[in-house]
Amino acid sequence: MDDGKPTGPKAKWWSRPTPGHTTTSAPESAAAAVDAPVEDARPADTPARPEPVAPGQPVAPEPVAPAESITPESVAPESVAPEPVTPGQSITPEPVAQAPAAPAPAPAAHASAAAPAPAVKPLHEPDEYSTPPYGGPGPWAPAPPVQRPVPTPAHGTPVPAPYAGTNGADMPAGPAPVPTPGPVLAPVFTPPPQPPQSTPWLQYDPWGGYRQPLTQPGRPLGSDGGRRKDRRGSLLVGALLLALLAGGIGGGIGAYIERNGGLTTVELPQAAKNSGGRAPDSVAGIAASALPSVVTLHVSGTTESGTGTGFVLDNEGHILTNNHVVAPAGSSGDITVTFSGGETASAEIVGKDSGYDLAVVKVKGVSGLKPLPLGNSDNVQVGDPVVAIGAPFDLSNTVTSGIISAKDRPITAGGEKGDGSDISYVDALQTDAPINPGNSGGPLVDTDAHVIGINSAIRAADSGSTTEGGQAGSIGLGFAIPINQGKRVAEELINTGKATHPVIGVTLDMKYTGDGAKVGAKGAGGKPAVTPGGPGAKAGIKPGDIITEVDGQRVHSGEELIVKIRAHRPGDRLDLGLTRSGKDLSMTLTLGSATGT
Repeated sequence: MDDGKPTGPKAKWWSRPTPGHTTTSAPESAAAAVDAPVEDARPADTPARPEPVAPGQPVAPEPVAPAESITPESVAPESVAPEPVTPGQSITPEPVAQAPAAPAPAPAAHASAAAPAPAVKPLHEPDEYSTPPYGGPGPWAPAPPVQRPVPTPAHGTPVPAPYAGTNGADMPAGPAPVPTPGPVLAPVFTPPPQPPQSTPWLQYDPWGGYRQPLTQPGRPLGSDGGRRKDRRGSLLVGALLLALLAGGIGGGIGAYIERNGGLTTVELPQAAKNSGGRAPDSVAGIAASALPSVVTLHVSGTTESGTGTGFVLDNEGHILTNNHVVAPAGSSGDITVTFSGGETASAEIVGKDSGYDLAVVKVKGVSGLKPLPLGNSDNVQVGDPVVAIGAPFDLSNTVTSGIISAKDRPITAGGEKGDGSDISYVDALQTDAPINPGNSGGPLVDTDAHVIGINSAIRAADSGSTTEGGQAGSIGLGFAIPINQGKRVAEELINTGKATHPVIGVTLDMKYTGDGAKVGAKGAGGKPAVTPGGPGAKAGIKPGDIITEVDGQRVHSGEELIVKIRAHRPGDRLDLGLTRSGKDLSMTLTLGSATGT
């Protein structure tokens, strides 16, 4: 059909332009849409595609708009079929409609803007049957020359300068050309200013090697990037070394703290050391003065052994203690004396008396002894402070303190033999200074560090369970032999080896339960109860009389009368009060003497 088109031979629309033709290139996509409808992606105000013109027909230029570059990611490639041209014909680029295209093996095509043209009515209506040259593209063919806009990398990362090689047409690749005005396509961005180009157009050959290096997202590599990498590596190595050094130092400090308890030594406030002096009448002053004269005795015999205390009487080595302390030694036992400084020496018995519960031993070969001064027990008052020194439970050099709780306390101790030969009668000093087994024989001293008593007995809360091997402890009821009685007995034991007892020459009824001491009807072995010619007979005492007073002090039992009598020396005069057949009588007698054991 003749529709006014030229009838001469047609140039193949996919042919490569030959040199000598003057063309104005516009960027087009090299991809073809196969079996896919082409959508007109032009803006609403973009004029329709103009009809082709006959050879030699002048084509009016179209006004152009400022060129803007297109971000490759935001614009899909499109397929555009070029218009058939006659040799020598000039072609004005048209706005290109964009449509999605199938992937192509060629490199990604670049698109540039074409200048918009005024609205011109096309010579022919679009061919709905897709008849060439207005239909879909034919076989693959090289794209016309295109302008390469500066690519926009992802996320706005700077892109290095173009590769200084050749383009697809083996032409030197220079800086990117200045973009020409073209239509506005979305999305739009403003490219950076480019230097003048020596080659305005770059030839693109899809079959030739693409010499431009691939663009990588992120920071470009270069001399600065290498230095940063090296610097980053150096920092990492330095950090590791610093960590190792800090770990070593920290480990050393931790070990030091664990072994020494900290980096610094804690010092608590403390009073300065004084001279150590104490008031002579204080407990410490008394103990310091008396301790060097106190000893501990270890006694062992064939059947039993024990521990007790004693104190030095003179420079000759005489030591006073209790009879029950040395009793386990018998006649062949061993006695070892340990002084307060730790020195030890063997001792032997000088004399002992069970009635007074006193004994004297002597050490030999010991010098530098310090005798303990003796006081006067008659001067003691109830409430006076006292100090007890001894070895309770074999704990030597033990010091306790208290007061005098009572005076003239009649006590009896012993009686284990059953015949009364081991019973002691003591008109004792009572004290609350703690006294325990092992304190026996030790001194009870006053504030002048003078001996006023010999610790001998305690009152326990129970029986002591002697059959089970138990020992009773102190409950604050301790008893000491008055030193006045002890001094007399000690002197007799040292001088004669025996002690004398004051007597009245009567036999007492120890089973009498009434108040007072009753004289018995008969004596031991059928003898008379009142010894003929004795002190009692001379004073007028008769069997059955009840003695109620001694020197004005009330007497409540036979034991108490014995205690009161033994508190005196033989030859002392006593004023007695008695009751006979319901009548109160008074008389005076002189004490006699008897040898004790």
